[in-house]
Parts: sequence; C-alpha cells; structure tokens
Amino acid sequence: MAAKTIVIYPAPILKTPCAPVEDFDAGILEVIEDLVDSMRAGPGSVGVAAPQIGVSLRACVVDVSKNRLGKDNNHGLLLMVNPEILAKSGSAVMREGCMSVPDYTGDVERATEVTLRYREPDGATREFTATGFEAVAIQHEIDHLDGMLFLDRIGSLKTGLFRRKNYK
Repeated sequence: MAAKTIVIYPAPILKTPCAPVEDFDAGILEVIEDLVDSMRAGPGSVGVAAPQIGVSLRACVVDVSKNRLGKDNNHGLLLMVNPEILAKSGSAVMREGCMSVPDYTGDVERATEVTLRYREPDGATREFTATGFEAVAIQHEIDHLDGMLFLDRIGSLKTGLFRRKNYK
C-alpha cells in the first residue's frame, strides 16, 4: 500500500474513540499495511494508530526495534487490532512526541510494564507482556484509539510541554 498523510491535531478524529474492528478481511489488512508504511515513512516513528491516517478503527502498529531505547527489548513489529491492556505495573516519566503533534514533546508518566491482548490482522488472538520503551509506545498508540493524545496526559502544560527544536 502506501504511506498516508498524518492527521494533525486539532483534527476531531484524534479526539474521538475508535470503533472496534468487526471484520477481519482485506479492508483491515489494507489499513494495517498503510499504518506500517506510514510509520516507516515518519521521522523516528515507532508507532502509528489508525485515526492518525484518518481511519476511525481500533488498529495500530508498533515497532521499537530500530530505536536506541527499544532495540534490546522488543517483540518486533506488532500489528494490533482491537488491543486492550489487561494489566499495568511500574511507573516512569518519559519524553514523548507524536507525528500528529509535530511541534511539541512532553513529559508523560506511563506504566513500565503492560500485559495486553489484541487480535492480529488475520483474527488470531495474541497476549503478552511488554516492558520499558515498548510498553510506553504501546500505551501511546492505544491512547490514540481511545481519543487521547499525549497532551492529555501531561501533568502541567507549563512545565511538561516543550517546543520541538527540529522534526526530521
């Protein structure tokens, strides 16, 4: 398929909870392929959610394997449909950015370990535990599916939001 144009905040789709995927057919495969292509085309991107390419479905992709923070602890390319977090533990504050909010980064507190369940594009169910940077990236993308941005999780916009110096 092809990399899609990333939807930029304040587009309403970014603040709208997504519908669950009901049909595991060629349509969801196309969305997943577009998400992977869009993630790989994005500068430093480790994940993309369907609303970021204008699709209001519960689908996202994550791959932290090429990022210095995730290269030693990851499950590779995750193609997640209808993901849900079953358990969370630990806590850390990390600087997050988002292709849909290209001019800013922010300090966000997230769980350092998550157990999740999702369906693969072929409908198979998968469940596992992610830790560290991969857990953070997964939570960030699932937030998109729930109509939330990292901006919604910043404790103080005065002290926790930063203008991005460059975005390449």
